[in-house]
Amino acid sequence: MKLNCVVVDDSSIQRMIISKLANNHQGLHLIGDFSNAIEARSCMSIHNVDLIFLDIEMPVISGFDFLDGLKIKPQIIFITSKAEYAMKAFDYDATDYLQKPIALDRFNASVIRAMDLHLLKQDTKEEDGEHIFIKSNLKKLKIFTSKIKWIEAFGDYVRVVTEDDSNLVLSTMKAFENDLSKKKFVRVHKSYIINIDKVERFNSKFAEIGVTKIPLSRNKKEDLVKALSYV
Repeated sequence: MKLNCVVVDDSSIQRMIISKLANNHQGLHLIGDFSNAIEARSCMSIHNVDLIFLDIEMPVISGFDFLDGLKIKPQIIFITSKAEYAMKAFDYDATDYLQKPIALDRFNASVIRAMDLHLLKQDTKEEDGEHIFIKSNLKKLKIFTSKIKWIEAFGDYVRVVTEDDSNLVLSTMKAFENDLSKKKFVRVHKSYIINIDKVERFNSKFAEIGVTKIPLSRNKKEDLVKALSYV
């Protein structure tokens, strides 16, 4: 499991330091680093972000003001050089609070805390989470839709790829289209249905989920753009 993260800090040096720490951590996937809240908010309108490394003192829009404007708040690790912000930071349910300069062991401890909290929340969601049942290898499997990455036509079968594994199901793409939420799943090609929460980036030809490039039909790209605009 990797947490999708972004770095928001107006200091180019601090962004470089934190981004390097994030890139070197096996539990993090760095989506981008930004010098201001406006750029970060634009990125978060397209990508699913689990964790923000957030500077507090920034021009125009402070870290606190940035959070006040978010409808959905991911986990926050505040980063600042001033200890007096600590109490206010935890009023925002911060996962952690790091003071500059950041020590590697302290950074790693914060990430572990964020990963543990993420797993706890996922387990809680899954108890009553949205799910479907599929039949694969003569077994009936319960699949939580939040874990589905994509669904792929595979001859007479359909391959369901999740965060944990993949299973072949004797079914049709149309049947899965009907069973899955149209707010979260989009058929972007005759052979592919994708979970828009798993899309990391896309262009005119492909949507990228991890290292996999999912082809986009010319007439389906607009459907993806429209769906992502509502995330």
